Amino acid sequence: MVNQLGLAALALTTVAGIALWTAGQQAALPLLPPMTASAQETAAPATLPAVTDMALGAEDAPVTIIEYSSFTCPHCATFENEVLTPLKRDYIDTGKVRFVFREVYFDRYGLWAAMVARCGGEMRYFGIADMIFDQQREWVTDNPQQVAENLRRIGRAAGLDDVALDACMNDQPKAEAMVAAFQKNSAADGITATPSLIVNGTKHSNMSYEDLKKLIEAELSKG
Repeated sequence: MVNQLGLAALALTTVAGIALWTAGQQAALPLLPPMTASAQETAAPATLPAVTDMALGAEDAPVTIIEYSSFTCPHCATFENEVLTPLKRDYIDTGKVRFVFREVYFDRYGLWAAMVARCGGEMRYFGIADMIFDQQREWVTDNPQQVAENLRRIGRAAGLDDVALDACMNDQPKAEAMVAAFQKNSAADGITATPSLIVNGTKHSNMSYEDLKKLIEAELSKG
């Protein structure tokens, strides 16, 4: 069953803080409460830092695929394993597809995971994202404290130290900018579920690799 994005998830407010005790230290991690639709217009002040799209493949590839995905979505984890892996082998690494990954924040846990993934920079982003998806069943729990520590553990396994993780997970302006970018992009593309795909400008719902291959081949044949 595909996770549906409600209005509150599509209209996230600027980030408030909550205090969590992790690894014996207090860490303020972002919270994502809902806001009214009328507040959307003021949710992205111009002073927020830029948020870079994370992408794989040649910039001039004939096919561009944008995936909207949540780190807490089980179907997104399945897509990562069963679709993105062969897609990278067959089309991204061969210069035929440019793959853009856009994070969706159903909840604060998805935002925290994205902040850890981005902590390694563009070069390490997809490697950390792979780990987060692979271990999704282990790190997602009902306990926010434990979720935060689980994500820190994944970050450490990826080679990040506690100083870097603390800085990344407590970067309030960056968190607000990520939420604002999500709001803007998802509204522009009409995203209502994850994973969702935009293939050369046309939106599609989740699909198998074989079905995605047919779409890609059809796009390649146009060139």
